[in-house]
Amino acid sequence: MATEIFCRRVKQWLKPDVWTSRHVGVACRYLTSGEVSAALRPFYFTVHPDLFGQFPQERAVNENSLKTLSSILESLQENKPQRPTTLRFYLKPQGVVINRESLKSVNISLVKQDIRETVTVILTSCNLPTTYVDNIAPTPSYKPEPSFRSKVYNYTQEPSTNYNEHDYTYNSRIKRPERKTKPPKEFQSLRNWLEDNESEARKKLAAVAPVREEVAKLQESLCQRLGLAELTCDCGWNIAHFRGCLQSFQSLASQHPDQMAALKGRSLVFSNDTGVSMKGQVLLNSGEVRQHWLDFIKNLHKEEEVLLTVPAFEKATSRVLKDIRVVRRKFQPKTMAKEYEKNLRRLTTSLSDYQGRRGYPKHWPESLANYELVVETEAGPLMVSPTGQFIVPASCPSFLLVTFISENLDNAAKLLHHYRAHKHIEKELHQQCVSELQLAALLKDDSVTPDLMTACLRRLLDHRQHLAVHLRQARLHITNYYSVMSDGQMCIPWNFKL
Repeated sequence: MATEIFCRRVKQWLKPDVWTSRHVGVACRYLTSGEVSAALRPFYFTVHPDLFGQFPQERAVNENSLKTLSSILESLQENKPQRPTTLRFYLKPQGVVINRESLKSVNISLVKQDIRETVTVILTSCNLPTTYVDNIAPTPSYKPEPSFRSKVYNYTQEPSTNYNEHDYTYNSRIKRPERKTKPPKEFQSLRNWLEDNESEARKKLAAVAPVREEVAKLQESLCQRLGLAELTCDCGWNIAHFRGCLQSFQSLASQHPDQMAALKGRSLVFSNDTGVSMKGQVLLNSGEVRQHWLDFIKNLHKEEEVLLTVPAFEKATSRVLKDIRVVRRKFQPKTMAKEYEKNLRRLTTSLSDYQGRRGYPKHWPESLANYELVVETEAGPLMVSPTGQFIVPASCPSFLLVTFISENLDNAAKLLHHYRAHKHIEKELHQQCVSELQLAALLKDDSVTPDLMTACLRRLLDHRQHLAVHLRQARLHITNYYSVMSDGQMCIPWNFKL
């Protein structure tokens, strides 16, 4: 449990965000999620609970410490002060460990309020190198004035003349329309941003070109050798991490060729979870040790049994809700089959009880077969998606779901019809952009809906004469911000201004 939470949140620790002054254009950058992940990876593989299978007490200590550490780092990201904390970890055994007394432990004192310093303390406490962090340009250090710590400001007053221009709390939380300010980087024009960052992106692309070539060879070799239908990575980490996964898996396949036969004809994905997706893909957590991968592959047949029963549970949910079409979300992270079955079972039971006690509203149509329902985890949203689907968490009370459906029948029908009529347009525009701009790759975030992506692609094509020279052979990612990733990929917002 703790390891799964740690792997999911490690990407969330310090999203690539830039605090930008609304007064003088001063900016300071914290570590990106990729940098934090890369820096802490040696630590993670040193304290991984799976390494202490024969020592349950030590394993539990590491799991609990990882939970606490995850919470601390998440709070530091949000600039919330933390009380000094000391966490205990047992370190990876060297060689064969016969008794518990031979295990080494370390107490990590976390007293810093800065994420960079916290990461450094973690590494040094375990005698791990900090070269990676040291080579990253540090955040400018400054001490904000206490007078600007308040979150509330009287906009009718004249601006103070003694404000500290380096106080990021003041600059980011208080809007001051009276001052003439430089526009934040998020709102600068695409052409200017490309002129400033194209060179850096191309240098990074060239630097990782050998890595991409090696990854392609490893993919081809493993697919041919194991008979895989596909071998990809979808964990949010960079290409170097993917190469590491492939190398580790290649070694595992060489040592255990018989067990690898279970993967023949399958799609294998290095992801943030381990399991079988609803599409039948075999997912391996890229942050797990190889032994965990092997254990899962040995028991793959048990996971597949769930796939055979899922359609029956989907049909049961459909019947209890007036034959509504139970589908999977069009744009979402991969869903584990076992967890999905539990969610379906829970929602079906709840709706069945409601129908028996109260019955559905009389103004509902005789059948909901023209509507679509997506069942998500307990923490999922209750919403109508941009594509017209009812997104429902498994924990949603039945009376609340019935009310929500009643209030959104018309809206869902309208959005679903619009999506079906326009879903092919995005695909056609995507192919046209790649061709006419000569892009090496064109991707998008799940948060960018088809309508937003379509509008973005059209604007790219409308201005292709100005943009082609900057984007030729670029790897472009459509998202909500500007950034150059460590592998040279350029991120631009969907609503860019030329």
